[in-house]
This record gives sequence, structure tokens and C-alpha cells, in this order.
Amino acid sequence: MRQARNLGPVSLSYGSTGLGCMGMSGTYGPADDAESIATIHAALDAGLTLLDTGDFYGMGHNELLISRALAERPGDDVLVSVKFGAQRAPDGSWIGYDASPAAVKTSAAYSLQRLRRDHIDVYRPARLDPEVPIEETIGAIAELVQAGHVRAIGLSEVSAQTIRRAAAVHPIADLQIEYSLVSRGIEDEILPTCRELGIAVTAYGVLSRGLLTDAFDPERRPSPGDIRGRMPRFEPANARANARLVDALRELASARGATVSQLAIAWVASRGDDVVPLIGARNRSQLADGLAGSRLALSDAELAEIEAAVPAQAVSGERYGPAQMVSLDSER
Repeated sequence: MRQARNLGPVSLSYGSTGLGCMGMSGTYGPADDAESIATIHAALDAGLTLLDTGDFYGMGHNELLISRALAERPGDDVLVSVKFGAQRAPDGSWIGYDASPAAVKTSAAYSLQRLRRDHIDVYRPARLDPEVPIEETIGAIAELVQAGHVRAIGLSEVSAQTIRRAAAVHPIADLQIEYSLVSRGIEDEILPTCRELGIAVTAYGVLSRGLLTDAFDPERRPSPGDIRGRMPRFEPANARANARLVDALRELASARGATVSQLAIAWVASRGDDVVPLIGARNRSQLADGLAGSRLALSDAELAEIEAAVPAQAVSGERYGPAQMVSLDSER
């Protein structure tokens, strides 16, 4: 169901669930462009109005894909959220991060061209640049807001302290951050800070990269090109330990006539009206399953059972490898 929510200085109307498009550009292995576009169309038909992307997803491929999909569905009610800052080489390798004012404006210009839009609805640095004060990054985006190229400013994977510093420069629409049954670190300080400042949370990784699904198989190794091959939770020993959590969740889901992923998404959707789950889907089947989960209402008793089956600290393995964890401002 759609609802109006104030994102920073601009009133943007969007649904209670968004579509995360990252997986459509090779992050989890090969994807089919035609099916990806059909999935975006199905999401719009279902009432979703928020599409989330990053300029480094497929090195521009994801933005171009969204542009193709929206060309067939014109209208101003679709919001596109874009992350920027990650630097990649022609071979796809990751070579650094840049959120300097010049990079902010250059990246925005290229995104506008790829998306074929005259504005970006929500623009956010994907990570905190350790070499650039957050005030300078947000100040540069604020200039894009003033010029009409950006409608609202977001953040991603930053600490409560950084959120406060950013909000002192310009109103912040939302914080995008991983939040799931097995990634609950934001509940201690980050989520309360967002609520104090009136900042929404768009939650990605609600299925923990496919761990919280019926399809999770602890014995199956990720294919080449699948980022899960570098993620500790999918290493053999951790995967086997985490399978026990999935089994416990499966038992509860079966009793409810739901899937594991639906129960996991419903849990995130229950966290509050200011928490918007992003359904990461690269085909219509995954989208349908996710939408069913977002509409599943859970009682207090059911929520307690879920949290008892999957305690907050029970997962084995960090959500990223050591080098990436060190670079996450949100984990400090």
C-alpha cells in the first residue's frame, strides 16, 4: 500500500516497500536483461514506486537497465535512489572510493545521462569517504539540490555520529543500511538516532544475501562472479552453522503457510513505519515472494517466536570480509 512520507525537505510519495535492483547487474552471477526489465515493470504494476540502484552496479549497466524499463513506463511517480562513490577499473575490480565535491557532481552528471532523467530523487554516498569530511560531501549534494538536479539527500552505512554531522549541513531523507533478522546492529544507536532526527531507514540485505531463504544450501558454493563467495557467512563452516537458523525459521514459516524469505521480510516490515524493506529481486518469482512477505502481518506472539528462533547475535560470520568491515563507518 502506498503512503506519503516526508523525505527531508521534499514530500515524496512512495510505497512501504522498494525494489533493490543490484542483482540485475551481475552481482550474484549472470542475470537476464529482459527478465530484469519485466521484474521492474511487475514491481511498478504492484504499486512499488521506489527503485534503488548504484552507479557502480555493473559499472553503469544497472542505471541503463532502469532507464530502458522506465522508458516504457513514463511518469513522475517513480522514484530512483542512486548511490555513488565506489571506483572500478575496466576489468570490474574495485580500486577505491571518492566522495569529494568534484566527484559528487561528476558522478551525478553521468547518472543523469544514463538514467535519462533531469533529476535524481534520492542521491547518497555509498560509504563514508575517510579522506573527505562528510560535511563537504553533503554540501556538494546540497548544491545539486539547489540547482534542481537532486530532490533529496540520503546516506548509506554510516554511524550515528556521521548522521548527526550530515544532518547539520542539510536535511537527510533516509539512511540505507543492512537490516535483517541476522544483521541487527543498527538497533543500538543508529536507528534511535534516525528516529530522533526524523530520518527514514531503507533496509537492504533483508534476506542476508539469500541466506534467509528456502533455497539456501550450506553445501553449495557461490558461482564465479557471485559476491557471496567473498562473504564470511557463506564460508562452509559458517554456512552449516547458519543453516540451523534457517531450519528453525522454516519450521515457523511452514506453520504460517509462508516461505522463509516471506517471514524474514515480514519481520523487517514490522520494525516500524519509518523502516522500508528493499526487496532485492532479479526475476518476477523472487519479486512475488518478496511482495507476499511485505504484506504478511505478524502478531506480537509470532514476532517473539521468530526472534527466539533467530536470536540477534546467533549468526556465524560477519556480513562482509575483514577489509570491508574495517571500512564501514556504521560498524565503528
